[in-house]
Formats: sequence, structure tokens, C-alpha cells
Amino acid sequence: MNWKRTHYCGTVNKELVGQAVTLNGWVNRRRDLGGLIFIDLRDRTGLVQIVCSPEVLSEEQYRLAEGLRQEYVVSVSGVVRPRPEGQANPNLATGEIEVDVQSLEILAESKTPPFPVDRAADVDDTLLLRYRYLDLRRQPLQETIAARHRIVHYVRNFLDSHGFLEIETPMLTKSTPEGARDYIVPSRVHHGKFYALPQSPQMFKQLLMIAGFERYYQIARCFRDEDLRADRQPEFTQIDLEMSFVEAEDIMNLMEEMMIGLVKAITGREVPAPIPRISWAEAMLRYGSDKPDTRFGMEIVDVTDSVSQSQFRVFAAAIAAGGVVRGLNAKGCGAKFSRREIDNLVEEAEKYGAKGLIWINVGEGEIKSPIAKFLSEQETTAILRKLQAESGDLLLLVADAAPTAADVLGRLRLSLGKQLGLIDENRCDFIWVTDWPLFEYSEEEGRWVAAHHPFTAPHDEDLGILATDQRNVRAKAYDLVLNGIELGGGSIRISRKEVQMKMFEALGLSEAEVQEKFGFFLEAFEYGAPPHGGIAFGLDRLVMLLTGRDSIRDVIAFPKTTSAMDLMVGAPSAVSPQQLRELKLNLKLEEN
Repeated sequence: MNWKRTHYCGTVNKELVGQAVTLNGWVNRRRDLGGLIFIDLRDRTGLVQIVCSPEVLSEEQYRLAEGLRQEYVVSVSGVVRPRPEGQANPNLATGEIEVDVQSLEILAESKTPPFPVDRAADVDDTLLLRYRYLDLRRQPLQETIAARHRIVHYVRNFLDSHGFLEIETPMLTKSTPEGARDYIVPSRVHHGKFYALPQSPQMFKQLLMIAGFERYYQIARCFRDEDLRADRQPEFTQIDLEMSFVEAEDIMNLMEEMMIGLVKAITGREVPAPIPRISWAEAMLRYGSDKPDTRFGMEIVDVTDSVSQSQFRVFAAAIAAGGVVRGLNAKGCGAKFSRREIDNLVEEAEKYGAKGLIWINVGEGEIKSPIAKFLSEQETTAILRKLQAESGDLLLLVADAAPTAADVLGRLRLSLGKQLGLIDENRCDFIWVTDWPLFEYSEEEGRWVAAHHPFTAPHDEDLGILATDQRNVRAKAYDLVLNGIELGGGSIRISRKEVQMKMFEALGLSEAEVQEKFGFFLEAFEYGAPPHGGIAFGLDRLVMLLTGRDSIRDVIAFPKTTSAMDLMVGAPSAVSPQQLRELKLNLKLEEN
């Protein structure tokens, strides 16, 4: 039998009725009905029903059909026929036709799979990852991986049309830890020395700008040895790019054009231009998050000024300590939430780190609240006015340090948005978050660290306080957020050596440390560095959002577990004593 296919399963349609076709694929399901054997044949394009009849097939061929089992690989040739009246399947793209098989060949047999491939969604994740190649046979995953390909294809075409060059940067490089932990690789040739796998191509892409390439991009593989979550993997992919002779506005405008076009191409949704922009400080004030979900309102409002002279001890103590009083209005919840539900919100806020949550239930001409008797009429009126309260509303207030108040109310806002059904899952709401703090304080390290990375440029007017007032230095940085999830971030880079040295000084690095880690990089600035900047998007996260998946594991062909293990191949694993001898390494494992 000639098993070279003429068509893919998902492409067989009414236009082919009466024509002979040859199909290849996997047996998805098999049903015996009164002598006729019905098989759902599957390839990456979809399913098609084929019919094996003893009146058409030879006795030997029919016995082959009787022996078919799930996941056998077969080739069939036959004629396309319309399904009998009343038997069409409207849920299937090929549901109006079937193929009468005239010849059949088994190309490969299959053991009984450890789980039914067509119903794998209900199977334990550990088993799915152990047999990932079987899980990947499911149509939803195949469609997602295909969508990933189309996204990358679109991005490549877009950047190529705008003068970018795709340039690869090294995978084995120098360890310069200033953030997440590096994955390190021992050198066999240079004993006792190590390469690092790149956390990003950051320094190399800046060196490409110094080299004069002006517009670079890369679909870059990156590695970070950090704790994992649903949206993190130890190895991941970035859409990475850099541009010379630009300001932040130039990069943001070009990326808007790319993202709006990409969403349209992949989902068919229209995204209005321009994409809104908000400063980091305003995002934290209004949404309590540096990645705000703007698909619904319920914004946070600062009422500190309205209660600055309050005798209520909680307000007074917070304000005296330099803190704030902020709140949000859960519209209509005062009328429909029980006291138990309100108490649950208090417990939730405390779980998020609040010392407590103050609630005010707004009634018709009166309020109910544990603090009602501690507030003056003037203070009560001011709070209601600022939060635009109406009868039936529930006001939630937090008095604490500004970061804590923002975080608690931001998380409560998201929780209530989901609980109340305020989030339109069909919307694509982009927003730029700009003017980030250049530094953040690390309690663990007891010092200021770079909020993004140490090559981000400060605002020109903040250069004078770069090494003396890190708390107030703003970065020429910008993140693109989609539906409350950060897609990626970028910045204008430092392009002058003396400013880069001040940045390292502000981070508490000694001159010796700077030369050891970044000497080669700083030397390049002595040979003429153009003003430049760039951005990097998490490809895995982008695919997850545009395909409606719940985890980036669903959009990566061979992902790791949350403990960074590959259950399919058994990695990480021990290496042989011979390999360790070649590397001149001795292992001394410490017990936990």
C-alpha cells in the first residue's frame, strides 16, 4: 500500500465528496456497530471519521481494522462520502462527511496508554508530564503550540519589516549575579572555572548597539535558578530587542503597533490605539499594583488628607508614622454582603499583611461601621465623598505604610473583581506602566538593589541624587501589562561610563567588584556608545494570554515541574565519576 498522504484529517470536507483520499494518523477512538467499524482518525489538524466495512475491505484488511486499538498509527485510503442523514456532528469541523475505507495499513502499534489521550485533562499532572509526548497529542495542546509558532512568525516578520536584524548571543557566558541566581556550567578545559547560562542577553545586546547594528532582536532562550510558579519556568523564551538613537517614546510606539497587530492576527480582537500610559506611582495609588488589571474599575482612593486630624487611634498612628489611609468602594456590596462575608474580607486582608481592615456599610441616611462613633461628621462626609459612596455600598479602608496599604487593597480589589464577576474575560486591556523607581530596598541583602537591572538609565533630573537618595530616583523604564499580567519591560539604558559607575556605586559595589564583573562591558563604553534602549517580552506568558491557557506549562512543549524537574527524561540527574574526573570536580553533598 502507498501510505503517502494526500490530505490531512482536519482538511477533509464536503468539497471532496466522491474523491479518493489517503490519510495518516492516530486512532483516537474505535467503535464497532453491527459489523461496521467506526474510527476517529486524528492528526495535528483535527479528527475525521472513517468507516471500515466487511463488504468493502478484504477479509485480511477487515481483521486489521478489528484489531485496531487507541493510538495505533495507521494509513487509510478511501472515498469521501456525506454522512447519513441525521448523523452529522456539528461540533466537528469534518462532521458532515466520513471516509469509506478501501485499504488500511498499520504503521505502528501502541501499548495501552497510561491515560486516555482524548480525556487527559482529568489526569494527574505528574502522569501527564511523565508521558508528555502523549499529552501533546491532545488537540488543545497541539493548537496552542501551533499558535505559539504563528506568534513568533508574526513577530519576526514585523521586526524584519522595521529594519531589525536577528542576531544570536552566547549561551555560555560569565556569571554576573545581580538578581536571580545563575545556572552555572563547569569548564572541562579551564579547571575550577565556570560558565553561566544567560538570565537575559542584556549586556550582549547593548554591546551590539555599541558595535553599530542599531536594531537587534532575538527569540532568546534564558535561564534563571529561582523558585517557580505557574507563570515561571527555569528556562524560558524572550522576545528580546534593542534600538539605537531612540527615546522611550520611540520604543513604546513601535511595540504598540506590533502588539495591536499581533492580537488582531491571533485572536481577531481589536485593541484601540494608543495604549494608555500610567506612571508607576499612579498605578500603585489607583490599583495597588505595578501591573494593574484595568478591565474593571473599583479604584483605590487616598483619604489621608480627609482624616489627617482624626482622633481615631488607628488613623492617627498610621499617619504619624508616615503612613496613609486608603480605601476602595465595593459598589452594592453593603446591601448584599452578610456580616460573615464582610468578616471574611477582614481575614483576607490580614492574610495579605494588613493589621486590620476597616469597613463602612453605607445605608440610606446612615452608616454602619465598628468605627462610626470614632469619626466626626466632617470626616465621615469627606470619606463618603472621596469614595463616591451611595446607599448600598461597602467601603473598605486600610491604614498602614503606603506599600502595605497599596498591596492589601490591590489584592482585595482583584479578589472582589473576580468574586463579583466584574472582569470581562474577552477583553484585551493593555496599559504601559512608566517612570519606575530605579532602586528597591532588599531586606534580605540589607541594601538597595536595581528594580529592573543595573543598566537602566535614571531620569536626567535625578542624576544628582543617584548615589545619595536611592528612594526617590526614577528610571526611564516602562512595562507593558495585559489584563493585570506583566508581558515585559524595558528601559532606556545608561550609555555613559561615568553614569554607569555612579549606578554601581549606588548599588554598593566596590571598584574591584565592578571590574571583576563588568570590566569588559565598561571598557566598551570608552569607544563610543550611542543612546539606546530596548525591551523584552516573555514569549511563554504572551502565548498563554493570547490562547487563554491557565499556565505557561501549557504553552511549552516540554516544561519542568514546580521543583524544576523534567519527569519525562529524569533531569536533573547524577553524572558519572568519569565526567566528574574530567572536570576535576569532587562532590561533597551537605545534608539538609
